[in-house]
Amino acid sequence: MDWQTLIDEPAVIAAAVLVLGLVVGYLVGRLNEELLTASGVPEAVEGTPFERTAQSLGTSTVEIVARLSAWFIYGIAVLTAIHIAQLLDTDAFWLRVTEFIPQVFVAVLVMIVGFIVADKSELTVGEYLRSVKLPQVALIPKLVKYSVLYVALVVALGQVGVHVTALLILLAIYAVGIVAVGAYAFKDFLVSSAAGIYLLLNQPYGIGDRVRVGDQTGIVQEVDLFVTKIEDDSEEYIVPNRKIFEDGIVRVRD
Repeated sequence: MDWQTLIDEPAVIAAAVLVLGLVVGYLVGRLNEELLTASGVPEAVEGTPFERTAQSLGTSTVEIVARLSAWFIYGIAVLTAIHIAQLLDTDAFWLRVTEFIPQVFVAVLVMIVGFIVADKSELTVGEYLRSVKLPQVALIPKLVKYSVLYVALVVALGQVGVHVTALLILLAIYAVGIVAVGAYAFKDFLVSSAAGIYLLLNQPYGIGDRVRVGDQTGIVQEVDLFVTKIEDDSEEYIVPNRKIFEDGIVRVRD
């Protein structure tokens, strides 16, 4: 057997395709890891439960996404090599596989991004609402997280061909329910936020002013969307903006 005949052998071509795919996959994975790192993704996902879980397994979010892109190319290379070597001589099977693998890749990527966005949203919303002293507020970060995860799941299932009409109907019912229940459960929260918007726009008092709200007197330290913080000697009062509208506020002039 001469060299030309050997090169034309399907098994040799398949082996060359497989080796090339492994090399390209490795290089693409490393390139994606460097690009994600340079774009600040590690800092963006730092502190999220997904990143902590990844680190406990000896990896990171960036490495998982980079490896996912490499594994995608590895899979394509393996399937291409199998097809060239005629180990599976079924065109219909090959067609279904080549259509399904990109869909699975996108679905997995959507779920990873969904977990990251959900975790980050929970942390951001929780931090933003940290100063609000209402028991119902503790539910909002969890609702945001699981809502993002649900949407990511619907998108991922749709990518792999699962009919998601029923899930979309459930999502619509869930959204309407959240609005209805939230409007009732968080009415004090909504009133305080509306009052906060008014106070921030009109600024009837500012930081450093000495004020009296009900029987609480002190110097204004902070005014945000939901509460006004008043400090008097060693005591700090956190007054909901709703209470300021209900009880009124008096500016104390020295």
